[in-house]
Amino acid sequence: MWTTAERATTISLSPPSEPRLSLRPPRPVGAVPTMLDGGWWPRSADPVAELPGLILALQAHDPAGARSPVTRVLLAVADWSDRPRRLRIDGPAESQVVRLGWFDTLPAGLLTAIRADGHRTDLLTVPASAGRAAAWAAMEAAADPGNRIDTPGLLATLGTPPGPARQAETEAPQNARESEGGRL
Repeated sequence: MWTTAERATTISLSPPSEPRLSLRPPRPVGAVPTMLDGGWWPRSADPVAELPGLILALQAHDPAGARSPVTRVLLAVADWSDRPRRLRIDGPAESQVVRLGWFDTLPAGLLTAIRADGHRTDLLTVPASAGRAAAWAAMEAAADPGNRIDTPGLLATLGTPPGPARQAETEAPQNARESEGGRL
């Protein structure tokens, strides 16, 4: 059963920011699929502030040319500070509501945007705390048509601390183990 809070649509009060985004070129017919379609470097861990600009940019860059809207975004719980279920995106022509799905099972740093026509875009999400040079290098690697490295592998090259939710998640098991008489 859904609660009223879970059905509520969150509205970003700030205008969408220009996303720091690197997307791979359109894949030729018959080409081997890549692990990722590109990389994105948000400015914060706040999905309400960051996702509208990304979603509008993805819709403008529809590789299939159909201009199909993004209807759903799948996110790793540990990468974000808040977890709204629905987000209203105010675009240049009209508003739309995008459903957000939060998963513990998604690898850290993975964001999947799904369009109304079923096409999906898998992006490396670089932590906001990453350094400029390392972030752009990771995004370019994710957008490289020859990339065979997954999101955890690309994030490992950054050497940045975990996101806000992941930091608490990684500290809790260590503290629990210590209190149970185990060693770190």
